Amino acid sequence: MQGLSVKQISAAAAPAPPRLGRALVSALRVLALAAPLLTCAAPAQAAAGEYGYADESRDWGVAASERLRQPPYHAPTPTQVPGAQVVQTRQLQAMLAAPTPPVLIDVLSEPGHLTLAGAVWMPGIGRGENFVDPVQSLVVQLLGQLAPGDKTKPMAFFCAGPDCWLSYNAAQRASAAGYTNVYWYRGGVAAWTAAGLPTGRTAGGR
Repeated sequence: MQGLSVKQISAAAAPAPPRLGRALVSALRVLALAAPLLTCAAPAQAAAGEYGYADESRDWGVAASERLRQPPYHAPTPTQVPGAQVVQTRQLQAMLAAPTPPVLIDVLSEPGHLTLAGAVWMPGIGRGENFVDPVQSLVVQLLGQLAPGDKTKPMAFFCAGPDCWLSYNAAQRASAAGYTNVYWYRGGVAAWTAAGLPTGRTAGGR
């Protein structure tokens, strides 16, 4: 599966909702300049631990909420998310090999970071306050470009790992936008790399 091209990402990024803050404007600029993700060779695949890879199935006793998580975003997450299905590493790996694989959507903000091979990078969409804010307008716009007219297209959102709330929020935003096959890859980059699966890097790194 390929990431969005520069032309496609640029089209998805403009025009921006009128009252976007500086962080979202910066995110849109990154999207507009982003190149397709580079695939790196994967190390040998490893065995999962007691709680899967990188604690992806660990239960810290955090209750799921239908409200978006506010900062800090780096903290233990729930094991479930309203409006989406939670998938673990081997499940996602199998889904990607199926005839209708999900689109992988990375919501971390830092340019040049390690990510899943073939992922689409959408920084900033896991932030914001509620489901009627400018970030939600951005999500509707970008996902509409990614899956024109198809609210059933499978999408799997991820970020750094099971202690990152950004993908939790992004999955809820996609569900609120009417998408029906939304997945939250809770283990994120940490679990994927721990399993020795193929990775890439987002644009903008040195």
